[in-house]
Amino acid sequence: MTAHKDGDPTTLKRLYGRSIGKPLRAQQQDLVDSFLPKISVPDEGPVTAQRLFGEDCPLHFEIGFGGGEHLAYRADLLPNHGFIGAEPFINGVAQALTHIRDGKLANVRLHAGDALEVLGRVPDGALTMAYLLHPDPWPKARHAKRRMMNDGPVQMIADKLKPGGEFRFGTDHPIYVRHALMVMRRFTDVFEWVADGPDAFRNRPSGWSETRYENKARTKMGHEVWYFRYRRK
Repeated sequence: MTAHKDGDPTTLKRLYGRSIGKPLRAQQQDLVDSFLPKISVPDEGPVTAQRLFGEDCPLHFEIGFGGGEHLAYRADLLPNHGFIGAEPFINGVAQALTHIRDGKLANVRLHAGDALEVLGRVPDGALTMAYLLHPDPWPKARHAKRRMMNDGPVQMIADKLKPGGEFRFGTDHPIYVRHALMVMRRFTDVFEWVADGPDAFRNRPSGWSETRYENKARTKMGHEVWYFRYRRK
């Protein structure tokens, strides 16, 4: 596939934003120290369903899973599918580990770091679904290149999805949604916007759970939330 102009994913792997917040509680730290190594994505080599889960199951990838609510929900909903989540914020990783442990979810693997590094090691055409939910909006124009919804990352997501695979994107930030739609218009040869009506992007699709961040944005901050589904041609 021919990459889009200025779309070289290798130029967009620098990680922006925080990776450490308030100190972890003792139980959270224990999960990070003892449980995370058992379900971590390998540091090197190809990232395949066979390698991670011992079988060639449908593979999902969530970029920046926050506290892991959506990731755990999807993994519980689809126990025969494999799920990969990448999140640099260690406090979010600790929360996700709690969900995975409590839900006894054997079909999840985590990477506590930059998603694009791991996504780059997924074979082309291997993913059934990819998720990017409420990424950091970087609202200032001078920071636009830091947004995950840019040509390079979107091209990489397209490459990793199988034909008919789905990319789900959600945001509550009006600047980001305008930027994202501008980017996706450059990928109409690659992605088909899945919408069953003019207001489809205002309604959460079936199987798309609400995250704690989304609930806060909607109920406490009064933000509108937009949901987008794109199918790989």
